[in-house]
Amino acid sequence: MLSTPEKIIFTILALASAAAGLFVMRRIVRIVGRGQGSPNWSLVPRRLFDAVVVKFVGLQPLWKTRPLATIFHALVAWGFTFYLLVNVGDVIEGYVAGYSFMGRGLIGNTYRLLADVLSVAALVGMAALMLRRFVRQDPVLETRDSTLLHPKAKAGKRRDSLIVGVFILLHVGFRFLGESFQMALEADAWQPGATVVSSLWSGLGESALVLGEHVSFWIALGLIMAFVPYFLVSKHVHLFLAPLNFLLAPERLSPGELDPLDFEDESIEEFGAVYLEDFGWSQILDAYACIMCNRCQDECPAYTTGKVLSPAALEINKRYFLNEHGAALAAGEQSPQALLEFAITEEAVMACTACGACTEICPVGNDPMRDIMDIRRAMVLMENKFPDEWQTAFRGMERSANPWNVPPTERMKWAEGLNVATIEQNPEAEILWWVGCAPSTDARAQKTAQAFARILNKAEVNYAVLGQNEQCTGDSARRAGNEYLFFELASANVEILNEVAPQRIVATCPHCLHTLKTEYPQFGGEYEVIHHTELINELIAAGKIEMDADAETVTFHDPCYLGRQNDILIDPRNVLVSSGADLLEMSKSGAQSFCCGAGGAQMWKEEEHGDERVNASRLHQAQATGADTLAVGCPFCMVMLNDANKEEGEAMQVKDVAEIVAERMKQ
Repeated sequence: MLSTPEKIIFTILALASAAAGLFVMRRIVRIVGRGQGSPNWSLVPRRLFDAVVVKFVGLQPLWKTRPLATIFHALVAWGFTFYLLVNVGDVIEGYVAGYSFMGRGLIGNTYRLLADVLSVAALVGMAALMLRRFVRQDPVLETRDSTLLHPKAKAGKRRDSLIVGVFILLHVGFRFLGESFQMALEADAWQPGATVVSSLWSGLGESALVLGEHVSFWIALGLIMAFVPYFLVSKHVHLFLAPLNFLLAPERLSPGELDPLDFEDESIEEFGAVYLEDFGWSQILDAYACIMCNRCQDECPAYTTGKVLSPAALEINKRYFLNEHGAALAAGEQSPQALLEFAITEEAVMACTACGACTEICPVGNDPMRDIMDIRRAMVLMENKFPDEWQTAFRGMERSANPWNVPPTERMKWAEGLNVATIEQNPEAEILWWVGCAPSTDARAQKTAQAFARILNKAEVNYAVLGQNEQCTGDSARRAGNEYLFFELASANVEILNEVAPQRIVATCPHCLHTLKTEYPQFGGEYEVIHHTELINELIAAGKIEMDADAETVTFHDPCYLGRQNDILIDPRNVLVSSGADLLEMSKSGAQSFCCGAGGAQMWKEEEHGDERVNASRLHQAQATGADTLAVGCPFCMVMLNDANKEEGEAMQVKDVAEIVAERMKQ
């Protein structure tokens, strides 16, 4: 197809484009390499199918929200991905006269059919997405002015989308037109779309059709060569880097598991993240993988209630900073600005509830929550900068081993008259009940503990508690950024638990469950830990608990660290259904549940300014179901939602699942 001079010109342009692309990619590799740690390539084989087939090709994370936009995005993604093969075939056909890529048999026919169908799909999808952004101007694609956003990002996001959108339309469009010119010369039933368009050229002669095909080839592939260097600094580099994010993400027991800091290594002078290069390598890669879709922003309880925090803006700011200063970083220089100067504000850092909704919803596997936790660590450990209210909670954990600052001698007062044995009294207990600070000290949460004790006693479970030896797991300290305090609490608790060597641990608090189950292994504590709703479900299934069914309507609030972080979704619902409840689901439930507002140590301080309190927003979602009772499975959620309920004039009952069971349990 190409003449000899054209082949020479094309080769020179292709090599120049490849060289420019390799130069940019080499810089990206060096920048990502500035991050802490290194990828574990041994994870790739067992993650390959899930990363490539389920997430990259199947786009599984995308289908959770925005169904219509997801359909159009899928059409573009599938079409453009297939075009990686199509472009190779077109180049070979251009260089080898008379060659048909993949032949004219079944394989070649299927290839041409897919190319034709996916060309139409990509054009339709891209046109729809551009209408959505530039004509309809969908507000979900924007970020509030009160949120810190890189000066170049506001205009750059639209410009980037316009450039890439026009490129895809022209690249795919001219390749499709080229095929239609060819169909006018030689019919091919395996390209129905191009065949339909070819009827437009019925009046053209052979020379004009050949010229049209030739020009289309050069425009389609010329655009690729011109676009490659820009592609690597645009948001669409996610096409290559998102699969790497899925393949190489650090292995963790739970999405919310935080990495420990080594306080025994005296060579470490700084803790947490002050500059971009203080992040782990995967956190820097996140900036390049981000597609700027704002789905994380949609799910963030802080942003949706009017706070200045946007996890999307955080990743976008990182990307634009890297595009500006990446050369210096790649050369080994320190970032010219600290993270709090360009990526996120202190107010936004403190607004994060550490719920993990941003991480769960991200279609490319980014983890903005982890960035915020690392920045908090630097603020608390290195700068001693945090809300005054946290100092009270820290002092309580340091002096009395609980954030309420209640003396250990009062830790068993909730159990008076309930025949609850300590581990000293029952050293052969089959289950160690980790009561937790809230049920031990907070008046409302104590009712949950008392209800659960009655359930355990009724079912004749062989259990015990630690009593005065139990202390805070340190969840709030860790997520507030006070990793050293968490280190001390965790080390002490692991020493106690390893001495007790419990067969199983049951916790009524998802934060305790999460910490004991997924974070204490970092300190040598490996335990089987279950939630109290799991144990209650077991007891019901075994016939050890029977209930008088009550047809009350109930909606269940999934605690973030129960459902999203530890995938415990079915057991609490099974328990409620067994109680006879008519279960009504909220608009945000399961893994996409909305936070109560207490996580991330928010429980111990005033909420940042916004349009609405997070707990009030969640209560309104519960009220919208029309249910009589809001069931919870977390003492923090109980406190937050009960407070919101009081402000609403006791709009509905708020009860722990254990309380509902205890009320209906046959004696």
